[in-house]
Amino acid sequence: MIAYLVTIAILVCVAALVGLALNLQWGLAGLVNFGVVGFVAIGAYATALLAPYVGWLPAMLVAAALSAILSAGLALLSIRLEENYLAIVTIGFGEVVRLVILNEDWLTHGALGIADIPRPFATLGQAVGGDTVFIVFALALVALVFCLLEAMARSPFGRVLRAIRDDATVTAALGKNVFALRVRAFAVGGAVMAIAGALHAFYLTYIDPGQFTPIVTAYAFMAVIAGGRGSNVGLLIGACSIMALLEGTRFLKDFVTVIDGVQLSALRLGLIGAGIVLLLILRPQGIASEPKRRAADLLHDMGEDR
Repeated sequence: MIAYLVTIAILVCVAALVGLALNLQWGLAGLVNFGVVGFVAIGAYATALLAPYVGWLPAMLVAAALSAILSAGLALLSIRLEENYLAIVTIGFGEVVRLVILNEDWLTHGALGIADIPRPFATLGQAVGGDTVFIVFALALVALVFCLLEAMARSPFGRVLRAIRDDATVTAALGKNVFALRVRAFAVGGAVMAIAGALHAFYLTYIDPGQFTPIVTAYAFMAVIAGGRGSNVGLLIGACSIMALLEGTRFLKDFVTVIDGVQLSALRLGLIGAGIVLLLILRPQGIASEPKRRAADLLHDMGEDR
């Protein structure tokens, strides 16, 4: 039971990191990214390939930098498109990443995957016993990313992103470089997604293409919608709620014996979808609504513009 709860805690941490990144891109800046799983996979594979040679921390930082560069490149190519076309481009990017990691055996080992990925603080973990050290590491990583993104959201940069999301034309008319700000937000989000992929790889110590399916993207959007678009605090609550529902409904098999495993899997997702719809009806702003802008912040921004 303890091992199961540890696994749930790590999955929540990974989901929280992915959700925080998407909340920056979509919740704050209004940029639809349906290729979330592609950036997570890039982070996981880059970390898995580099960690045995350079260590876990440089590998994770390089993975984040690589994902940020690719995110910025994708944004430069497509972010001027309308929202629907940007979504299509990101879907295509995610599929390209999936095909590369599946077919480029010389680099990713194809369907066989990559094993023996070293964990952070592995020696200390062996001395303490169990996954205690890794849980502390995962929670500290989530806390660090949360604090950084929350500070970014409350800064003038974050407030301008909200303005771009609400009306990009008016924001541009006020002298803001909308294109550059969007690219920056997309790049930061991609880097955080890569960190989530690195944490995933560190915990499992083995990755393969089957772990990176479009359902990862769906879970990220569920967490943002449930928690409240634009709210990082709500995102954490949403990620915990979604993962609790996903794992808790596994025990339906103990109470519902008239359907088989395949039908039960579909029922689980259906129940989660129904829960999201019900939440949107009863509380469309999510569990924790986006923080309202204070008058002092507005006056501060006006002073900076002058």
